[in-house]
Amino acid sequence: MSTPGLPWLQRISAIASLDDANRRSLYAYIRGADDAVGRDEAASSVGIPRSTASFHLDRLVRDGLLDIEFRKASDKAGPGSGRPAKLYKPALNEVDASVPERRYDLAGDLMATAISRSFAGDVPVRQALLEVAGSKGKQLGRPGDLPGVLADLGYEPSADGSGGYSLLNCPFHRLSREHEAVVCAMNGAFLRGVATASGLAPEVVLADPGTGHCCARLVIEDAPPEP
Repeated sequence: MSTPGLPWLQRISAIASLDDANRRSLYAYIRGADDAVGRDEAASSVGIPRSTASFHLDRLVRDGLLDIEFRKASDKAGPGSGRPAKLYKPALNEVDASVPERRYDLAGDLMATAISRSFAGDVPVRQALLEVAGSKGKQLGRPGDLPGVLADLGYEPSADGSGGYSLLNCPFHRLSREHEAVVCAMNGAFLRGVATASGLAPEVVLADPGTGHCCARLVIEDAPPEP
């Protein structure tokens, strides 16, 4: 699993968790292991007591970097051998975070998918990008929870007092500065998909050019309902 589905605050916590040298070493060892790792093996790999390793391993679980599974060890015999062992395995292939939140992973996925579709179907790249972005927005939207989805995606929605939302953060900021026409068109199609999935008409998404915020805003009051 990669990080797009992990909430932003949890990604921040996950990275902060690796500030400790022992946790970094434990995480690196478990990521490189062929199978889930027990506490004794993990502690031995780093050269720390089992109790210390347990503390750090559970912190890595809490911060979303490791998962736990329980499995009976096949190579143990004697008292206690029948109890399942607590094992640790990676929860993520990678983790990244930025302040403010950016979603360059999402932009890259949309663009790569659009280029692949363009090559395969002999359609213009722009058309493919708008279709892919709109479809992804519909996939990520949630009925009746537009502000929640926008917040999860990093847009920092702010109610404008008239039923709509200003979007204080651009998740594609650096790309939009260097490739404004492409990225803003992609962003608009994506937001229209999110709005549609939330039960609103795509027309609620309007251009909002300027610096220091997203290139779109949402005007919901008196917007026509989605057919």
